[in-house]
Amino acid sequence: MAGRAARLVLLAGVAAVASGSQGDREPVYRDCVLQCEERNCSGGALKHFRSRQPIYMSLAGWTCPDDCKYECMWVTVGLYLQEGHKVPQFHGKWPFSRFLFFQEPASAVASFLNGLASLVMLCRYRTSVPASSPMYHTCVAFAWVSLNAWFWSTVFHTRDTDLTEKMDYFCASTVILHSVYLCCVRTVGLQRPAVASAFRALLLLMLTAHVSYLSLIRFDYGYNLAANVATGLVNMVWWLAWCLRNRRRLPHVRKCVAVVLLLQGLSLLELLDFPPLFWVLDAHAIWHISTIPVHVLFFSFLEDDSLYLLKESEAKFKLD
Repeated sequence: MAGRAARLVLLAGVAAVASGSQGDREPVYRDCVLQCEERNCSGGALKHFRSRQPIYMSLAGWTCPDDCKYECMWVTVGLYLQEGHKVPQFHGKWPFSRFLFFQEPASAVASFLNGLASLVMLCRYRTSVPASSPMYHTCVAFAWVSLNAWFWSTVFHTRDTDLTEKMDYFCASTVILHSVYLCCVRTVGLQRPAVASAFRALLLLMLTAHVSYLSLIRFDYGYNLAANVATGLVNMVWWLAWCLRNRRRLPHVRKCVAVVLLLQGLSLLELLDFPPLFWVLDAHAIWHISTIPVHVLFFSFLEDDSLYLLKESEAKFKLD
């Protein structure tokens, strides 16, 4: 829901400085990378590197220059710590200790667990809620969109490349827009299907224009941030307004209110920017971990609400 927008705030801030941070501007780092690449990344040395590189590293796309940057990062960090300075960032990120082929192990595992929680709750939803429920197909579609987003989040934190970064951004945007659509269907679309259909077409057009601009014209981090934060705020206000208006008639909306407020509160974790604990656990990873139960709670709300709507529609059918 709106929490994905909070995540994009941090990502945009990271990306804005990714072209140059204190660590990768250091002459010692630049010289180390240059010498490492000259020594290991051409001719016979490159063949030797490839022959001793684990297969899982090559499959994940780790190259000789990438390895040089990783090793030189730790050389630079060691010098900083020896001289009593604070740990610097490199290319907009804190230094993380690589585990197997995982570039950011804690965030990758947390993203996977978020996806797993979404999958488990999707299975539970499909088992508990009949397909005849008015919100069934919209909720199932939202679950698949969320699963796709968490898949790409896992891939991005496993291996940060231009492609995985863009897929992570675009899929996060898709989740926010689909949450807005989900809210539209629940609050307006059940009574006015034509309005929901028109709104869905508008959202698809917005998403297409958004992705096309960022892919084909310019990947503008500032614009991406503004667009997603604005959409996230609309999403948050719309859900809260509907929940507060129906809190007496629908007791289960308290779960939705809790989800919205928790996501906004937990997003403050993103402001705690500190070097990773044990070179693995940073504020972003902690935020990812904290959102796992929130997904469970939101899908529990969707299940309760879908069953309520089913009961209501069956009661109307009997009266007719």
